[in-house]
Amino acid sequence: MRLILAVSAVAALGLVACEMPVAPAETGAPVGGDAPASADSDPAPATTMLGDVDLGGDISVLGTEPFWAVGFEGEVMSYSGLDRPEQTAPRPEPVVAGTTATWTTTTEAGNPLVVILTEAVCSDGMSDRTYPLTAEVVISGEALNGCAGSTAWMNSTDENGNPVSG
Repeated sequence: MRLILAVSAVAALGLVACEMPVAPAETGAPVGGDAPASADSDPAPATTMLGDVDLGGDISVLGTEPFWAVGFEGEVMSYSGLDRPEQTAPRPEPVVAGTTATWTTTTEAGNPLVVILTEAVCSDGMSDRTYPLTAEVVISGEALNGCAGSTAWMNSTDENGNPVSG
């Protein structure tokens, strides 16, 4: 049986090796398979969205009992809480799987910080505002639950979720 499998594998490899590659000029594709670069334009960075929140933009994450917050601003994440020291950490790219995004980093104090955002409507339990994302934050082994949304959206709505008039 092993001999038959080995002979079949060698034969299949031989057939693959015999296929003649098509030169890029014959297909019209550029050499190397890449599209020609335009000197006048830079490609726009890909935007990853979760619950209408740009995961590369500024994000506000918050929780109650106890009160705590994680802010995503630029390349920095900052954790703060009631009677807790503020800690900052570099903001890595999120790992996105389906409707969940996870950031794993370490604060400048050496504490592990994990933020998990899931696309699901969330209520903070203190206001009438509903958020587009639920949040779980684990810092130094302590798990905290809360809600999240884009910072721009949070700043443009009141605690009832109504637009703030300027």
